[in-house]
Amino acid sequence: MRDDRGFHTHTVDNQPPGLDGLDLWGGDRALREAVAREGGSGREPLLAEYGRLAGGEMLRLGEEANRDRPRLRTHDRFGHRIDRVEFADAYHRLMALGVGHGVSNHSWREGPTDAARLVQRAALTFLHHQADAGTTCPLTMTHAAAPVLRAAAGLGDWADRAVAPAYDPRDVPVADKRGITLGMGMTEKQGGSDVRANSTRAEPLAEAGAYRLVGHKWFFSAPMSDGWLVLAQAPGGLGCFLLPRRLPDGRLNALRLLRLKDKLGNWSNASAEVEFEGALAYGVGAEGRGVATIIEMVAHTRLDCMVGAAAQMRMALVQALHHARHRRAFGRLLVDQPLMRNVLADLVLESEAATALSMRVARAVGAGAAGDAAEAALARVATAIGKYWLCRRAPAFVNEAQECLGGAGYVEESMLPRLYREAPLNAIWEGCSNIQCLDVLRALAREPGCGRALLAELERSAGVDESLDEEIEVFRRILAGPTDGLEAGARFLVERLALALQAAIVLRTGHHALADAFCRSRLDERRGLAFGTLPPGLDFAPLLAGA
Repeated sequence: MRDDRGFHTHTVDNQPPGLDGLDLWGGDRALREAVAREGGSGREPLLAEYGRLAGGEMLRLGEEANRDRPRLRTHDRFGHRIDRVEFADAYHRLMALGVGHGVSNHSWREGPTDAARLVQRAALTFLHHQADAGTTCPLTMTHAAAPVLRAAAGLGDWADRAVAPAYDPRDVPVADKRGITLGMGMTEKQGGSDVRANSTRAEPLAEAGAYRLVGHKWFFSAPMSDGWLVLAQAPGGLGCFLLPRRLPDGRLNALRLLRLKDKLGNWSNASAEVEFEGALAYGVGAEGRGVATIIEMVAHTRLDCMVGAAAQMRMALVQALHHARHRRAFGRLLVDQPLMRNVLADLVLESEAATALSMRVARAVGAGAAGDAAEAALARVATAIGKYWLCRRAPAFVNEAQECLGGAGYVEESMLPRLYREAPLNAIWEGCSNIQCLDVLRALAREPGCGRALLAELERSAGVDESLDEEIEVFRRILAGPTDGLEAGARFLVERLALALQAAIVLRTGHHALADAFCRSRLDERRGLAFGTLPPGLDFAPLLAGA
């Protein structure tokens, strides 16, 4: 570098160029093919536009929104209680782009639900999540809440505003808005995942369907939403309720924001601790059916956890490949070093299989919601399988990508530290890993159609790979026997099911090198456990060329 005095210490070389102006749709063959394979064709211009936005302007906005974190203001300067969270301008721009392009509403805007729109919307979420994970949270919850509200008596107006392609951040009553966002409040201090232990009370009022809530929530997501779906104990048992931020006359509801959570990551989004001091709420479904009412939301939010994990893998892979294709070490590019090629090819396998599984489950969720019983049964079990496995893999994957950059991958400017902080969250949100595994066991034991649907999905690829055939036979034996005693080993079982399901889907992609490498490295008994342990004899070239 040279200054005015003429000192010259070094020149900057052997550094990769900036990774600006990415096309996250056009540059991702695996995503494009997965969307088409799962019946999501027809909205490519929308996806292409959003892919360019997410890889350009939105990447910069994501950095800004995470640097300028939300701030809680409980009172204004005159002492009035306002319970307001203030966000960066970048956050609001990301939200506006997400709502306007359908991340929160594409599934529900054009007539009856169908699988194609669910797949397209999952792809939009995949693109958005690569730019910023924090704003994905309120977009996801708004998307998941809309069909629940649409089915509830007297709440159709809320649903209509939730699916409108208009983002309005003003803190005003819902009646004054064209579009709204929605959040959730399930978790309490004493219960965690055990929501039946919730102590918040819902006391019926004279107005039909209206209640007064008294209690607290330990995690309250997106605390500047226009309303939240919450669980509380009503006279008839645990119920689900819609709690608005503002009352129809414009006054704040009796919802008190106590503090914001100081989180490991997800910094652009706010999570709060709250108390309800007689807050007005409206019943969503019957008393005593709170968990059943919320199940439809859970299918969509768990799917988004899968999609988010796959998206984080993809962005981390993009960063690692870009670095390796431009950085030289020991006389040649990193991407040409044999062991680094093994690592990168292994990451490609993991990322593409994660994308393929996410889009397949999106089709099952969409087709199931449209009335296909077999797809509904598959979605019931595959969302839990996929959420468990992809969300467990994401932190290790992002860390491996960091290591490809060396010390540079540990520096905030590389984006990888932000991805690494985000990576564990999806495993915790919407039921931690153990909850997912227990849910798989519950589905297989109590809903025989789930096991049959999963077996049928695996058998679609039977006879192509010997190792997959062996896994299918193991699963047949498990289905034929009792499920008692499987709980302690549930993680091992769900891991095997996830890998078999991914293998079955990858075998149908038509990419023989990808499928062969996946089966040999994931299903073989001698497989390595770390990334970069692909077996000898595999051709890495087609894997890296396609990524």
